[in-house]
Amino acid sequence: MPSCSSDCFFHAVEDVKVFSEDGTSKVVEILADTTARDLCQLLVYRSHCVDDNSWTLVEHHPHLGLERCLEDHELVVQVESTMASESKFLFRKNYAKYEFFKNPTNFFPEQMVTWCQQSNGSQTQLLQNFLNSSSCPEIQGFLHVKELGRKSWKKLYVCLRRSGLYCSTKGASKEPRHLQLLADLEDSRIFSLMAGRKQYGAPTDYGFCIKPNRVRNEAKELRLLCAEDEQSRTCWMTAFRLLKWVGRAVSPRGGGTSETWGPEAEGSSSALPPSPTLAWKQYGMLLYQNYRIPQQRKAVLSPFSTPVRSVSENSLVAMDFSGQTGRVIENPAEAQSAALEEGHAWRKRSTRMNILGSQSPLHPSTLSTVIHRTQHWFHGRISREESHRIIKQQGLVDGLFLLRDSQSNPKAFVLTLCHHQKIKNFQILPCEDDGQTFFSLDDGNTKFSDLIQLVDFYQLNKGVLPCRLKHHCIRVAL
Repeated sequence: MPSCSSDCFFHAVEDVKVFSEDGTSKVVEILADTTARDLCQLLVYRSHCVDDNSWTLVEHHPHLGLERCLEDHELVVQVESTMASESKFLFRKNYAKYEFFKNPTNFFPEQMVTWCQQSNGSQTQLLQNFLNSSSCPEIQGFLHVKELGRKSWKKLYVCLRRSGLYCSTKGASKEPRHLQLLADLEDSRIFSLMAGRKQYGAPTDYGFCIKPNRVRNEAKELRLLCAEDEQSRTCWMTAFRLLKWVGRAVSPRGGGTSETWGPEAEGSSSALPPSPTLAWKQYGMLLYQNYRIPQQRKAVLSPFSTPVRSVSENSLVAMDFSGQTGRVIENPAEAQSAALEEGHAWRKRSTRMNILGSQSPLHPSTLSTVIHRTQHWFHGRISREESHRIIKQQGLVDGLFLLRDSQSNPKAFVLTLCHHQKIKNFQILPCEDDGQTFFSLDDGNTKFSDLIQLVDFYQLNKGVLPCRLKHHCIRVAL
């Protein structure tokens, strides 16, 4: 019988079912060595979405009440082999996936981090210390820990190191004889608890879990933990990801790891992974490389070509085309005036078109009250709790927002916005002026003819908001 090389396995085809947030699903045929980023790019391409490197594949375990975003380099088929039959993959946005690399000092409170090497506290130094295997950062603090096989929780002093998660058996002592291993990083993954209070009796809403890869349905083998607030939970979970993945290169042929490595400075040659000639594929690059060079990796990895469009606040500017040449309006007051003037002009054009026999079945005043329903950022009649859940799932980053119908006022709308990892709600009320309906969220001081103009304006100017609108929550049907 002819022998088959190990390459045969990676040319095998597998069927993977992926669900979207609205419950629709798609069965995708992938190779055994397809990474999470490969699959996300394929789904982006087929769904005609904007590829801004924030799409993720979510490992969802409804029976255990757990979920996590796969790292871009993880092999989908390999992860699926550790999942129970009730578990599934979700296709979702996660704007916070690499937020640590953009603003690391916001993620780690000073009292929670201990360094083996001196740190000057700057963002660059903080990033270098976490990516350098010799600097050995350590996260420490009190956590609520659920006892294995029991319903009770205990508040313990815990420290996270490269070697694992430990708790102290004597107060806040970190002497080796007082430290007890709670969980190993090597063969585990970290998950968020979706309903920790209800399912596990967690003392707070900020629960997370370290799940051994071998565990499928046994909740009693999960290491359940609870932080006091969202910032602390984010700190622990981000540190777990960094300490687990930074400093190692993953072989696509079995998931093993090579020797440690780490960047010493931005743009330096040491920021590059081990050479592919050492049999480490480029899609074995880890978190820092996933963040640093997504476009280069896409050119190597993608078996298809997709147009890449980047939507950012820098691409949105107010323009004045009243003269012979256009100019950028930099004065916020002038930009606001231009927006209102444009709205009035649009209404006049719409009215004129209706008088002349336009094919539009809607009166202009009616159109302005429904046109927003075509936008991805409008989520219709959802509750405050549901809007908060969507924001949390898609990443607690500044400027993440959605609009929805108001539950208390049928004529009003609500802007739900994230700022400093907290979610705030702003009511948008209709107001009458000279027989025309406008919308405003600052008691009529700034008025817009429709919600699209309102969103466009606050993407450029924060106005009465704590920050500008930057990213919108989106749900895509597969």
